[in-house]
Amino acid sequence: MAGCIPIFQISGIKSREKKKVLVQGIQRLGGKYIGGSVYQHDSTHLIIPQVLSSEKFLAACAAGKWVLTPDYVLDSVKNGSWLAEGPYEVSISTCATSSFYPVRQWREKVASGRITGAFQGWRVLLMIQEPTRRAMFKRLLTAGRAKVYPSPPPSPASVTHVMAKPITVDSKSHNAPCYPVTHIIQHLFGSNCVDMKFNIPDDGSPEVKKPSGFDLAKLETELKNYVVKHESRPRLVFLEFLGCHDPFCPQPQTSETDFSNVGIMIECGLFGEALDSIRSALFPGLLPPVSYLSSLLEYAQQGNATSAFIKSLQKVLYNLLINNPPWLRHTSVKKYFTQILQCPRCKTGLWPFLQTTISYCLSSELTCHPFPGPALPTLLHFHSGLLAFFLKVFQGELHSVTTWDFVPHEGRGVPQGSTSGFLLYGTFWTIWERSTLLTGAVKQLIQLLLQAAMKDYTCKDETLDMYLADTLLDLLSVLVEFWCQQNVKINQKLVDKGLTDLAEHFAVISHDVSPVVLAELVVRIHSTRLKLVIADAIFRTLCCRNGFTVLDEPLSLKKMMLSYLPALGNLALSPTGPHLKPGLTRQGSSCSVQSSLVNERSLEKENIPRGLNRVNAAGETLLHRACKRNQVETVLQILALPGTDVNIKDHAGWTPLHEACNHGSAACVDALLRHHPTPMLNSQVGGVSPLHDALLNGHVDIAKMLLERAGSVLLQQTNQNGQTALDLVSSSNQRETLLCSAEVGEAAIRNMAAATEVSNLPLLELGSTLLAHLIFSYQQERGLSGFMHLGSRAHGLIRALEAQPLQKVTSGWTDQRAVRLAEDTQTLLELGRGNYLGQLSRAVKECKGENTLFLMEIVEDLKCRGNALLADL
Repeated sequence: MAGCIPIFQISGIKSREKKKVLVQGIQRLGGKYIGGSVYQHDSTHLIIPQVLSSEKFLAACAAGKWVLTPDYVLDSVKNGSWLAEGPYEVSISTCATSSFYPVRQWREKVASGRITGAFQGWRVLLMIQEPTRRAMFKRLLTAGRAKVYPSPPPSPASVTHVMAKPITVDSKSHNAPCYPVTHIIQHLFGSNCVDMKFNIPDDGSPEVKKPSGFDLAKLETELKNYVVKHESRPRLVFLEFLGCHDPFCPQPQTSETDFSNVGIMIECGLFGEALDSIRSALFPGLLPPVSYLSSLLEYAQQGNATSAFIKSLQKVLYNLLINNPPWLRHTSVKKYFTQILQCPRCKTGLWPFLQTTISYCLSSELTCHPFPGPALPTLLHFHSGLLAFFLKVFQGELHSVTTWDFVPHEGRGVPQGSTSGFLLYGTFWTIWERSTLLTGAVKQLIQLLLQAAMKDYTCKDETLDMYLADTLLDLLSVLVEFWCQQNVKINQKLVDKGLTDLAEHFAVISHDVSPVVLAELVVRIHSTRLKLVIADAIFRTLCCRNGFTVLDEPLSLKKMMLSYLPALGNLALSPTGPHLKPGLTRQGSSCSVQSSLVNERSLEKENIPRGLNRVNAAGETLLHRACKRNQVETVLQILALPGTDVNIKDHAGWTPLHEACNHGSAACVDALLRHHPTPMLNSQVGGVSPLHDALLNGHVDIAKMLLERAGSVLLQQTNQNGQTALDLVSSSNQRETLLCSAEVGEAAIRNMAAATEVSNLPLLELGSTLLAHLIFSYQQERGLSGFMHLGSRAHGLIRALEAQPLQKVTSGWTDQRAVRLAEDTQTLLELGRGNYLGQLSRAVKECKGENTLFLMEIVEDLKCRGNALLADL
């Protein structure tokens, strides 16, 4: 066994513990284990307890592989290295003094080179109607190096064997002997097949272990129920609210007793004394007059209050919140907090006051009315405290919603229907916007979050104490979870669309923000639901910026393995540049590409193309129009400007690359492809990609350019009619030309994957960070970790996937969440077999960067989990 890695399969061992011990032993000695219920050509050894009438045994025999007893692995582990296989070869006793080794004759012939397999030279016409049984016999014959033909064969004269079940007149009509399938076993073992006591059914097929009793409809229901329960779980839990309850029998307010002098104190300017009077008189159920609290807030807002006054005012607000939680009380209490939480001077509502609070913390002048400046420490303390109080109110409301289904109703939760008056709704959604996640207020919050992240990142030391950004991230997480919680049980598609819209908006407006800052934000997001969509959007944008095309399909574990992991190789070899510096890469506060171009004062005016910022009625920019007219000089002039968005869309969603491909502007396509970052080659509008656009209009030369850049991934995209790009080409010569161009692109990608040196470690580390958090969040959100520990439900799915193709298992399923869970499980099984990771760049595999090493550990853990699932079969 020296010089090669043994690859094992196991058959006939039902005990999971015994199988687990064998798999662990194989891996400990450096071997490889392939699970599954069918024979795999790559295997070199089969472990079985005794002779079996299984597909794996028959195929291994026909292929001349080692077929050994479990003691071979166990004794090798004790020895510390692989032992000689001969003494452990499986055998049967034919009499008291002799044994028969059923595999030895074929193994020795194959090892000596006399034959390549037991069925060498056979050209078989396989006439078996049942698809599963036919597939099994095809694998068996192919393992023995037979050539298996479909019916009818390409040439009747080429057939040497006809194998049929049942044998009919038609099966005997070919110019070749017709055999029952039992002839396979007789050929392998001769007369010894009687001693082996194979149980051969009447139909002539060996008794192959087949799964039975699969109720796929029931399986879908079980998966759906699991996913629904998992999705409705609380993502954010706030322990400080667990003891919060509605006060029992609150005492009536007696303002004459408690606040008789407060109004006079305020009129006399004795704000500190007035605040002390309110603080000492508070008890559960008591709500001080709104006008008094508003006056105290206005006094603090003017910048004259001391730190002690502000601290005391904050304690009063928190006492009011804990003793009178608005999410548990009647409408009057909610209205009370709505009146308090607005600017005491402008009185324009919750969101303007919250926006002003954030703006002041950012040292921005965009406030509801002018404040004393420059920013005073006491005022910063006041506004940061208000921001924290807003967050605490919203966290309480989210907590009351998410714990309703999980905590016994003892005043701790509220039914879903009673959330319409929540302050969260009143702050971020109007009555007409509640079916939309990405409202105007949410967009403004995201804009402020990005500004805070850039300010915190560039102003803080290496500890990256992003206090303001962290607070705003928590606020965004709370409102996203609240909105999703309200809609997930009603309309899952609405929730998915809302999250997608938010993530795409985040990626667009953060175009000029350093990826380092964006990655730091992703790390700090507490909501796995929000982290998942944001990390995905930023990673795809990062790939696009650096000229790599990823699959344009819904996020899945398979997509991350087949598309995102190989993309890291491209990031590792990308040229270094200024885009990894903290803060904005160009303009300090602008996140709009067009405004960035307008405000670029350093550019000479004559270098800016005329009409650069003019957008026509269709939303087309000058770059769109130049690509339509093949004005390559104008295109090159625009692409040379800092901040040019090569993927900018018109009102219909078309990019400049779409227009160039549609109108046959080959020179413009070439200019766009040479630009860094390259345009998104897989973007689609109504299912039409740039490649579809080029071929629909007969521009094969442009199609070749696209395929030579991106490879065969573009050929996998389908339009709304399910047509790939090749389906749009009628000429076989053109198909061959396109396939050759795709192969050129694949070769370039493979060459890049073969590179061993990392030329841009910071970018690779950045991509690894995003992808690590993306994979982790995906597992959390999809419930993969928990699902694998559900016993029979998970094992039922795994057995079904091993017995039938994924498409057949999920055929007829209507719940896409159940389909997605089945697809992810299939991906784990494939990872366990060692698939999917062949395209991973050597440069990435051998990189010693901390984040990349961590990502490789996550991938290896997925592979081991898939291996464990296979071992349980």
